[in-house]
Amino acid sequence: MIDIPKAYESGQVEQKRYKFWMDGGYFKPAINRKKKPFTIIMPPPNVTGELHVGHALTASLEDIMIRWHRMLGDPSLWLPGVDHAGIATQVVVEKELSKEGLDRHVIGRDKFLERVWAWANKSRSTITHQHERLGASCDWSREKFTLDEGPVKAVKTAFVRLYNKGLIYRGERIINWCPRCRTALSDLEVQNRDITSNMWHMKYPYQDGSGYITVATTRPETYLGDSAVAVNPEDGRYSKLIGQNVVLPFINRAIPIIADEAIDKEFGTGMVKVTPAHDPVDFEISERHGLPVIHILNPDATTNENAGPYAGLDRFEARKRVVEDFEKAGLMEKIEPYSHAVPHCFRCATVLEPEVSLQWFVKIAPLAAPAIKAVKDGRIRIIPERFAKIYLNWMENIRDWCISRQLWWGHRIPVWYCQQCSEMIVAIDTPTKCPKCGGSDLVQDPDVLDTWFSSGLWPHSTLGWPDKTEDLKYFYPTSVMETGYDILFFWVARMIMMGIEDTGDIPFHTVFLHGLIRDEKGEKMSKMKGNVLNPLTAIDQYGCDALRFALTTGTSPGNDINMGQHRLEAGRNFANKIWNAGRYVLKSLESEPITKQQFAEPGKKKMKEVEDRWIISRLNRLIKEVDNLMRDFQFGEAEREMHDFLWGEFCDWYIEISKQRLGKAGSPMPALAYVLETSLRLLHPFMPFITEELWQNLKERLPEGTLSSPALIIAPYPTANEKLFDTEPERIMEAIMEYVRSIRNIRAEYKVDIGKSIEATIYTDSMLSEIIARSSIIERLAKASLTVLPKNKRPAASTAAVVTVVKNGDVVIPLAGMVDIDAEKSRLSKEMEIMEREIARLTQRLADAAFTSKAPAAVVEKEKNRLQEYENKLSRLGNELRLLG
Repeated sequence: MIDIPKAYESGQVEQKRYKFWMDGGYFKPAINRKKKPFTIIMPPPNVTGELHVGHALTASLEDIMIRWHRMLGDPSLWLPGVDHAGIATQVVVEKELSKEGLDRHVIGRDKFLERVWAWANKSRSTITHQHERLGASCDWSREKFTLDEGPVKAVKTAFVRLYNKGLIYRGERIINWCPRCRTALSDLEVQNRDITSNMWHMKYPYQDGSGYITVATTRPETYLGDSAVAVNPEDGRYSKLIGQNVVLPFINRAIPIIADEAIDKEFGTGMVKVTPAHDPVDFEISERHGLPVIHILNPDATTNENAGPYAGLDRFEARKRVVEDFEKAGLMEKIEPYSHAVPHCFRCATVLEPEVSLQWFVKIAPLAAPAIKAVKDGRIRIIPERFAKIYLNWMENIRDWCISRQLWWGHRIPVWYCQQCSEMIVAIDTPTKCPKCGGSDLVQDPDVLDTWFSSGLWPHSTLGWPDKTEDLKYFYPTSVMETGYDILFFWVARMIMMGIEDTGDIPFHTVFLHGLIRDEKGEKMSKMKGNVLNPLTAIDQYGCDALRFALTTGTSPGNDINMGQHRLEAGRNFANKIWNAGRYVLKSLESEPITKQQFAEPGKKKMKEVEDRWIISRLNRLIKEVDNLMRDFQFGEAEREMHDFLWGEFCDWYIEISKQRLGKAGSPMPALAYVLETSLRLLHPFMPFITEELWQNLKERLPEGTLSSPALIIAPYPTANEKLFDTEPERIMEAIMEYVRSIRNIRAEYKVDIGKSIEATIYTDSMLSEIIARSSIIERLAKASLTVLPKNKRPAASTAAVVTVVKNGDVVIPLAGMVDIDAEKSRLSKEMEIMEREIARLTQRLADAAFTSKAPAAVVEKEKNRLQEYENKLSRLGNELRLLG
């Protein structure tokens, strides 16, 4: 039997126990058709680097659910994986290349992809190690990567199926273009930031020279791509102008004035320049009116040949030159400050350009309809429920999804173009010849798919789809998709749409959304602010169980978490408290062993001693409450309940009470061991390492066969025995604890030395005999010499005693036994003299009109508050002095 260390050594325990679980194969579920499985597919972290604290929260919550269901006896699969994260990973590797003075175009596509694969493989290894450090009990034998052979096949299959159904098409549409990443972005990849800029009011002369009109714009350089000027047909100011032409200054292009209902009469002058190639509304106007689409920007946001004299300039330099020229020519009517939302790239923060571009799109409405229905009819539950309304609102107003990206890293679009007859071939397998002309000169589309396209297939592609694998048949639909509320639309909505489309069934029954992690002040964590919490650093300093506790306890679904050192310290303190309690019970078992039958008794029948019956009753009530909370996904509240029971009722009360019974008849050891073992099983999903370590040590010290499971991780989760709910012992113990607290509070108030015993009398008519029988407990815990009497025995109030009235009686403590009365009287009198002088000084000052009229109001108010504070203190000191007689 190995001696249990005095202090909990988290680093050694975590490494040892994770290996023990892995060697035991406990993370790998067996397919059992007689049982319903519980399945979570891990949201795949990006291979951009390391896990952050948000990933640690995800891993903790999902591990809680998996360990709980595993202990409930459900075949529990937690399938891990990582995401290639197209644009994000490419940006990271390009930054690494730039440090070497290189870029991807210099080294070419193949060499660049070699560099990205090297980065991704290194990152995957790091992420796996970090998940192990977090205690993630996922089935590593089923781990997936979005660019593995299986998911690649799934992506190609999904694309071809959607294309063949007419739900994927290629066309020219306005997209969000990032000049830095040189790729299109979906609407969800855009971050709108409020910018204070200008509204420029520019003059366009009539073609006949009779005057000019004025248009207002926030992007004056785009006038170079104007095809028309539009007004609202209901705007009487301009009805006579419709059909006339104006001339664009400096490039001398004539454009018509047209009428369109999309124009807001209140915006600017009510006359709006129409730039179809660079504005989504303008593009729609151009399609209605057959206007030419004139591109003025290159992919890097420099101006092209259509910009005339401004060609070859950066877009913002072009803006500056255009404004200068209009001002010199007297064609700038006015410039006004203007605040508006400007779209930025969510990865590199570059200002985006709306661009008409030939891209691939998903016709999304037919996919959205069944996904909306699945939430409305309750087949998919979103927790918290308030996010269901947000989901439905977004889905009911969804636009077609741009899925092509001008990147090199990712799933290449499975489309080939015949160079001989221009035939387009959409296929799962790489074609060798053109089906139309038989030619073999085929070129694959250079673009890759949006990362969220492959991520949208994650719940079913990881289980083997499109093949009809045993895993897909058994584990799909999955049980819970747990993720952050910030990617409800990015990812969750797309999984629901793609899952139903590909499999005919929902991908999961429950969507559990957690909040974001912020710092202690509630601010968003960022490297620039220096408030980022590295999960591995936290584990090294506080232990994994402490980090998991800090991340999850007291939290609720969908609400943000303020995370800081105090939460981590609380987690470590709780772990140490559990360790010390466990060590006490284990050491006690060595000197006072119990039989298998004795260990089982507390869970089967009511014990003899009141405190034993009380702790067993409280334990069973806790088990029932935890079960209710867990089934309602209130994991943070369940953990808080366990913390309060273990720290307070078990450690601070029951263990302390039990110490005076050890080695005597009616030993508390059966109850101590039983409550410890049950509590460890209850707490295991939340704090797996320390609980497994203590449980294994407990198993060694109990008779062989007492604990039949080889490991806590697969031991049965506790179930409440409501027959052991026991109201009377709870009532008695509540009274005892109340008396102890009242005496302790008085000791603290009068600063009684910790080793000094004081006299106390309890006067009660409630449970008199029970309190008398257990007065030794109160004496020991309150460090008091106790007398317990009925209330009618209480003498007239003593002036030299402190009286505390509690629910079940009165506690009377003579002051003479606690303090030196003469010395205390002298101290109180001196303090009162000081207060009286200060009160007199402040009263005089506040009565001085010169002070109150000239001093700042805040200073006067501060002095009034001080006067009130001193008067209150004087009153308290007088009361204390009167108590002393």
